[in-house]
Amino acid sequence: MPIERDIPLSLTPDNILRRQGIRQRTSRPEIAAITEKLLSEMFELCLLEPVAAYNIYSIATLGDDRVSLDNGMEIRSISLPSLLSESRELAVVVCTIGHRLEKQVTDYLKGNEPLRGLLLDGIGSAAVDSLSQEACKLIQNEASLRGYQASSRFSPGTSGFPITEQWQLFELVPADEIGVSLAASGLMVPRKSVSMVIGLGQQVTVQKRGEACARCNLSKTCLYRWEVNNQHIQA
Repeated sequence: MPIERDIPLSLTPDNILRRQGIRQRTSRPEIAAITEKLLSEMFELCLLEPVAAYNIYSIATLGDDRVSLDNGMEIRSISLPSLLSESRELAVVVCTIGHRLEKQVTDYLKGNEPLRGLLLDGIGSAAVDSLSQEACKLIQNEASLRGYQASSRFSPGTSGFPITEQWQLFELVPADEIGVSLAASGLMVPRKSVSMVIGLGQQVTVQKRGEACARCNLSKTCLYRWEVNNQHIQA
């Protein structure tokens, strides 16, 4: 199982503020100043531990509601078979920024510093976004080495891909080796973690951002959703 540690992340002020639920053009100068200070402290305290683990399996069959792999395991989903129809292999990925930032957020909240806690939590969310993109690049490189393309990523909890399938993904990638576990609800611990599957093949499904947003269960409430025409929507 390949494990990639110390993955470089891109954290821009705009992405950080957006993940804090703040539009950069309307943010108050003091908010931006606190965010910048927290970002500096985060690196000084080494609060980020970006790491990704993945495995790649050959796809045996695609049924109406499941993906069967060559090792005999199945991932149940009514959406994946069509989305992976041209894929020959499946990459299963789990990545996390670790528990340190989450602990610091909790300490701020318990110490009656809710603003710092909220803003640092937003930085962590932006870091996970960046880590997810870097994990996709890792799989794109793996696909290229095989003479394949990489599809869009698909995560449990999105439309047609139930959160309960997290348990199957964690059988396919020993996430405990990078410090990630599952709560009884199927949610990952630490919270700032992401699981995904990506198809590999000669011709694969690559969704535009608006299409991916339309499939998301949060499409009606998310601050960051896009229409198919890629025009940003103010929630």
